Amino acid sequence: MPDRGRAPSGTRPAPARAARGTRALLVAVAVIAVLMVAFVMSAGLWTDLLWYRSVHYSSVFTTVLWTRAGLFAVFGLAMAGAVGLNMYLAHRLRPPLSAMSAEQHNLDRYRMALAPYRGWTVLAVSALAGLVAGVASASQWRLWLQYAHATSFHTKDPQFHKDVSFYAFDLPWYRFLLGFGFAAVVVCLVAAALVHYLYGGLRLTSPGGGRATRAATGHLAVLIGLFVSLKAVAYWLDRYRLAVKSGGMKSAGGWTGLRYVDANAYLPAKTTLFFIAVICALLFFATVWRGTWTLPGTAFGLMILSAILIGGLYPAIVQKFQVQPNEAAKEAPYIQRNIDATRAAYGIDRTVQTPYKGTSTASNAKLRADTSGAAEIRLLDPDVVAPTFQQTQQGGSYYSFPSTLDVDRYTVDGREQDTVIGVREIDSDDIPDGSWINDHFRYTHGYGVVAAKGTEVTGGHGGAAAGAGAQDQSGRPVYTEGGLPATGDLGGYPQQIYYGEQTRQYAIVDGPTKELDYADGSGVRTTRYSGPGVSLANPITRAAYALSFGEPKILYSGAIGDDSKILYNRTPTQRVESVAPWLTVDGDPYPAVVGGRVVWIVDAYTTTDGYPYASRTTLGAGTADSATGGQGPGATRQNQVNYVRNSVKATVDAYSGAVRLYQWDTQDPVLKTWMKAFPHTVLPKSAIPAGLLSHLRYPQDLFTVQRQMLATYHVTGAAEFSGGSGDWQVPADPATKSGKPVPPYYLSLKMPGRSSQDFSLTSTFTPVKRGSLAAVLAVDSDATSPDYGTLRLLELPADAPVDGPALVQGTFDSEPAYAKAISQLRGKGSTVEYGNLLTVPLDGGLLYVEPVYVRGAGTDYPVLRKVFVSFGRNKALEDTLGQALDAVFGRSPAAAAPAGAHSPPGGTSRDPALQAELTRAQQAYDDARAAMQKGDWGAYGAAQKRLGQALAQARKNATN
Repeated sequence: MPDRGRAPSGTRPAPARAARGTRALLVAVAVIAVLMVAFVMSAGLWTDLLWYRSVHYSSVFTTVLWTRAGLFAVFGLAMAGAVGLNMYLAHRLRPPLSAMSAEQHNLDRYRMALAPYRGWTVLAVSALAGLVAGVASASQWRLWLQYAHATSFHTKDPQFHKDVSFYAFDLPWYRFLLGFGFAAVVVCLVAAALVHYLYGGLRLTSPGGGRATRAATGHLAVLIGLFVSLKAVAYWLDRYRLAVKSGGMKSAGGWTGLRYVDANAYLPAKTTLFFIAVICALLFFATVWRGTWTLPGTAFGLMILSAILIGGLYPAIVQKFQVQPNEAAKEAPYIQRNIDATRAAYGIDRTVQTPYKGTSTASNAKLRADTSGAAEIRLLDPDVVAPTFQQTQQGGSYYSFPSTLDVDRYTVDGREQDTVIGVREIDSDDIPDGSWINDHFRYTHGYGVVAAKGTEVTGGHGGAAAGAGAQDQSGRPVYTEGGLPATGDLGGYPQQIYYGEQTRQYAIVDGPTKELDYADGSGVRTTRYSGPGVSLANPITRAAYALSFGEPKILYSGAIGDDSKILYNRTPTQRVESVAPWLTVDGDPYPAVVGGRVVWIVDAYTTTDGYPYASRTTLGAGTADSATGGQGPGATRQNQVNYVRNSVKATVDAYSGAVRLYQWDTQDPVLKTWMKAFPHTVLPKSAIPAGLLSHLRYPQDLFTVQRQMLATYHVTGAAEFSGGSGDWQVPADPATKSGKPVPPYYLSLKMPGRSSQDFSLTSTFTPVKRGSLAAVLAVDSDATSPDYGTLRLLELPADAPVDGPALVQGTFDSEPAYAKAISQLRGKGSTVEYGNLLTVPLDGGLLYVEPVYVRGAGTDYPVLRKVFVSFGRNKALEDTLGQALDAVFGRSPAAAAPAGAHSPPGGTSRDPALQAELTRAQQAYDDARAAMQKGDWGAYGAAQKRLGQALAQARKNATN
């Protein structure tokens, strides 16, 4: 009979086949799951690589990737190997089994449970430690690249005589290695101690014997000896760290670098502690042979005691009994080091400092004639007129202009002049319908450039009726480029703006969906993008972007064709930061029409916090002013620095997004270091096109940092510096009343000693807690000029105070005639806004000009209505700048007083009664100014009240 229990020859039993099929299915599912997880984890990496390829900076991506991978591997393996080796040694050095105590009997259960998995346990613990160390080390790629490609500064510190590059590039890397060494030793020590305890090498209780075997003692002593050796290295490096340690700015009670107590107490203390730590480490190593903790333990205790006495108590004694009795003399050499280093590190050491009287003896006729050559007085304030551009040049609800426009120079009517310029960008918040297709496929770009003369507005403005909301066309910008499509003096260029300051969402272009340019009475104009981008033809690429952007429609939408591309990282700052992650990017790019293209010009900085003796600042805080709401526009990284250079000028094409980096500071060692690390990414300075060069300007963020430092470091002598009597401050913006510093402003002006006007960036200083003017600062901002970057500081006399911005604005706000005129401008439902209070040097004096705008109830955008002018004691508020200048320089204050538009003090009259009131008004005015300078606001209010009474009586007498 056949054997029914045996399967036919060549076949397997059904359960075996089912089991095999189940295993195959599980394996397939596992492989698919692993591949899916890997795809999800690598999607961001893949899309980053595609983006870098699209902008032709893939070398940046690969350099950073391989550097991070190398650091991860080296330090991860080092940590894993060290931990694994010490756990292995601790197991090999375990004592033989013997009669067990209750403690060992309890541990024996864990030893037996762990025995089958001992190797896997060591591997897992080592791998976990290596993974954590590798991830932490990979983030230090900047330190490694700077160390590996360090460039000399050719400047040595005065204490240790080491090149600045040691502190900027080498010392940070050594500190990282030291920190890694400490972490590795501590982890190894803990792991080894646990293994020794588990296997009996260490015991908490030891009836009849020692608590540690000789082998465990030697092993742990070596690890502790390594820890103490690293502490010795730390003491040695701490000596050099004294040159870059910071106690804050002078106002915070300290400065960067060594002080007397550092050089004469801390420095020898660190050296002494280094030798003590070396001896202590040797004693720990000797424990391997001696087998006792007595000597190393005693030495370790003495080292701790020495650290307290030598490193803490001794410096305190030196400070108390040597420094404090004669602090000025003791600290003077070290203060001078701080002054010299800080001025060099921030590029303010070449500032041209010139005394300036602040008052003029020139005749009114000469002053009036010289106003035309003193400056191109800009009436359009880029911080105010953006809504006017928006309302008059928007061209569609889906377009907008930035809240702050930019100032540039263009040749208009055959003459180069200051121009206010803005780009019409897509406004993602006002896209019709708000569907995914509209947001990302149809409304993809802005359109055109709008520019206006900085010194002119449409004529005929002024008067109370206009201020009450009348819809006249006066006081508006005089556009030199505008409309849809934009036409004017800037020439032809691609008008589509695919990359801009406000363009923050991705767009999918060059597909079946038509992209809208604009709509007007003749119909709808569409376009098709023809520039570079990341192709979405590959389904895997689409899946990667669907994951990266969290938008599954990218994977399956029919609106994406074979030619479709995705555009993202569309702001100029994002693009420059991405292709040059080693730069600190200015937050205020500005547009320019160059060579038939619209490009965004982005200033970028190289920085370090390792310049010895130079005081530190935070870039974000250093660039904050009233125009930025207290938040620095640039300085996109809020890091502490004590060296900064505008080393790179970058451009981003507004249509294609192409990024170009140009070397600007050819002497900067930090830039040279990064150019070695990322070769062929920065073009030489000679490659800058002439058309672009004419639009490059001195960056505002760098200037604001420099003026912040100059407020203290304009003083070049240690004696005056330590006294603090010469400290200045950047005044609060008097126009906004925000309490934030007044923003610097671009202005073409003629500084004293110059033969012609220079396109400049300017600001003012006042003494601390006083309203008088201390200095006027300007920097040559025309990149085509050989004097580009020259800081010029006009210092006013302290013994003959000149009104600062707050005093001038205070007079304007408080004078009854001006208050009445402003009240008339406000009218029903209108508001008044003040522009920049410009400060212009003029024939030894100072001319203040402030445009006054009215935002009418029916127009909801500001137009220029009045101009306030002040020179010395003469002031005027008129409809036009010319009229205001005529009133200040062409008529006497006495004649102007009855009209109520000009300053009454300072005049003369043949009428005794009128003259008496004018004299009383003059005295009240002088008292008010003196009170404001002292900060005595009670006396200031009383003086203002007397001034108003005198003026009222003077007008009454003049009328009679």
